[in-house]
Amino acid sequence: MSGTERHQWWKEAVVYQVYPSSFLDTTGSGWGDIKGITSKVDYLKDLGVDIVWVSPIYKSPQADMGYDIADYKAIDPIYGTLEDVDDLISELKRRGMKLMMDLVVNHTSDQHNWFLESASSLDNPKRGWYIWKKPKRDASGKPLPPNNWAQILGDANSAWTYDKRTDEYYLSLFTPNQPDLNWENPAVRAAVHDLMDFWLARGVCGYRMDVINLISKVQTFPDAEPMNGPDVKYHPGRKYYVNGPRLHEWLQAMNKEVLSKYGAITVGEMPGVSDIDEVLRSVGTNNHELNMIFIFDIVDIDNEAGKVKMTLGSWTVKDLRRILNKWQRAMIERDGWNSVFVENHDNPRSVSRYTDDSDEFREYGAKLLALMQTTLSGTLYVYQGEELGMRNVPEDWDPDVDYKDIEALNFWKTSKALYGNDPEKLAFARKILHRKARDNARTPVQWNSGPNAGFCPEGVKPWMRVIEDYKEINAELQQKMDRNSGMSVWQFWRRGLAHRKEHKDVFIYGDFHLVGSDNEEVFAYIRTGETGGTWLVVLNFTGKDVQWEIPSDTKIDGWTVGNYTDGKPSRSTSGSVVLRAWEGLLGKCS
Repeated sequence: MSGTERHQWWKEAVVYQVYPSSFLDTTGSGWGDIKGITSKVDYLKDLGVDIVWVSPIYKSPQADMGYDIADYKAIDPIYGTLEDVDDLISELKRRGMKLMMDLVVNHTSDQHNWFLESASSLDNPKRGWYIWKKPKRDASGKPLPPNNWAQILGDANSAWTYDKRTDEYYLSLFTPNQPDLNWENPAVRAAVHDLMDFWLARGVCGYRMDVINLISKVQTFPDAEPMNGPDVKYHPGRKYYVNGPRLHEWLQAMNKEVLSKYGAITVGEMPGVSDIDEVLRSVGTNNHELNMIFIFDIVDIDNEAGKVKMTLGSWTVKDLRRILNKWQRAMIERDGWNSVFVENHDNPRSVSRYTDDSDEFREYGAKLLALMQTTLSGTLYVYQGEELGMRNVPEDWDPDVDYKDIEALNFWKTSKALYGNDPEKLAFARKILHRKARDNARTPVQWNSGPNAGFCPEGVKPWMRVIEDYKEINAELQQKMDRNSGMSVWQFWRRGLAHRKEHKDVFIYGDFHLVGSDNEEVFAYIRTGETGGTWLVVLNFTGKDVQWEIPSDTKIDGWTVGNYTDGKPSRSTSGSVVLRAWEGLLGKCS
């Protein structure tokens, strides 16, 4: 590619994800709102953010926290109004920033007018807007689901929901409240294009596309293989709806008919896809589909092999190195583009997941992850609270009281039914819940040391419990920290983002190569730019001291950044260097 084709604004942008219900409440409802986002635009600008991506704020019954949309062109009153969105867009624009929306079009709410019409009768004109199938029958004539696919947010349940009025089932991969749209119907595709155009014309810069790779299903709807065991009713049907047969046709049409007219930024959420060739069909420059996708290999690293999310598997630094090298090299060599992220609203806090969130090591671990992400190639995504090093919820939180997410509640309900008489297995299920629940990322942002961490006014009960460590971990405190107290996680992120932009030739567009031995403890790599020189990143992903041999062909002029010091680290530049627990170093090479 030429320099002009290679350098794009959306590649260089820093995207900050806002989960609106947990961001900031300005109305005293205990629920975050759009005006809360607008009030923090200067905070985000100061951090180094270019694009604010807001998770769904559309009208919704909130069965799945807004991912069940009842009206794509209306704002849910709990968040505000269309005028509030216009004001947010305007305030961002004044600061040279942009707004990105969440596009959720694999499914709607069961309260959307489209579905209410579709479910009203067999011959309604919108019947074909959703996926309806006649039931199977048991010996007594009782209706049974058309196949054995499991629900994604509760795999003990069927992905099909029975409608007694019309005596048919509708496909609802996530929950019964989220019926899947029938993308085979051209009227559905036209309606999606129309709602996309509505928001782009209003001034949003693009979309994060929710589970966009599930929109095309194999039309014979065969049974899934019994991955969950022979005695289990329902099984993952991913083989028949992940990157289905018409996905790329429909993404190309979306790009041609809508996105290309606005020069929009697009990132597709595509779970279950790890094949390089298949990913590049979506993000290859000449394929005209999406700018990038979220590749889930990193956030699936601790899943039990071949199993779904709510499991606990082991991982090593070798796994991390293999995954990141695979995707960094693939996009460089084959003209695609990466997203860089380790947190979002569907995954636990990164400092708890990949490092050590104890009081002794939390800051070092959070800074280690910041150093890694700000030196990898791709568009960088930061999730709210990640810039503060916010933790997972405490282990002693009661799943029946303090957890709110439908996936967590379904998992815990099933676990109690299965293991109610087996305390050991139930305790392990609770351990999984604590480690993997989406609730971990959805606690209110900790703004200050005041009541409710500044998320909502004193005397108001927040929709979700605030983590009790907010007096020590909050934005106000971290922004004010000085040389005497040391650089905070927030300040480390701000410096890292500025350094990334200053040296974009290296860290955004540059080459990437692993260095050092393939050991179990250190992840090290070289970044090289056409004009910005060569830089070495060394990351100790263990809680112990590690002696790392500096490769003889790597000439370090000096270490410029470390997560144990505010200034330049005074460490050995040849021979070997002893890395402390969770220590990361960035060095300039000759």
